[in-house]
Amino acid sequence: MNKLKKIPVFKNEEEESEFWAAHDSSKFIDWKNAERAVFPNLKPSTKTISLRLPEHILDEIKMLARKRDVPYQSLIKIFLKDRLNDELRHSG
Repeated sequence: MNKLKKIPVFKNEEEESEFWAAHDSSKFIDWKNAERAVFPNLKPSTKTISLRLPEHILDEIKMLARKRDVPYQSLIKIFLKDRLNDELRHSG
């Protein structure tokens, strides 16, 4: 078996994310001996952005959100994720 490389110490989550996006984890981790872990209270990292929308679009989103009884920001995230999934499915 090949010797595994040492995982570097990262300054922050962004640096770690960039590292793993560019490296094959199997060179650092023996996945055959890994155990499944469950983190029920772990929330995904989020980043605040500023998004300018025409008022009429925001009003329509808020109206739909009220009908669905969800916060309008959550509905926007749902819409974005659904569209992203569609785009990724059809690009290829």
